[in-house]
Amino acid sequence: MTDKSYIDWHQMSDKALGEVIGNFINHHRLQQNLSQEEVSSRASISRSTLSLLEKGEKVNVGTLIQVLRVLNLLYVFDMFKVEQQISPIAALKAASKQRQKASPSKNIEQKKDDLGW
Repeated sequence: MTDKSYIDWHQMSDKALGEVIGNFINHHRLQQNLSQEEVSSRASISRSTLSLLEKGEKVNVGTLIQVLRVLNLLYVFDMFKVEQQISPIAALKAASKQRQKASPSKNIEQKKDDLGW
């Protein structure tokens, strides 16, 4: 592709992907003018663990979540949301089962008597 913003994530090594995540965390921490000490303290992790994360080293998912929460970046998990999709055939079947008109009530004669008819 000629689009320079395109990233082929599949071609990247795990280390390279970790570095992308680390750069993302570092960038947003600095944008918010927060030190590593401040973020690590709020996330209840050590400063060295945050440093490892920012360098792209392996950390556990819980640590990543804690840091993203402190930096108000949990929106990145929007991509992980799974929405149930209905197949076109199932949608047609569901639509055909919907009522098309109302049927007369079985108690209609009783209702007429109640009204004095």
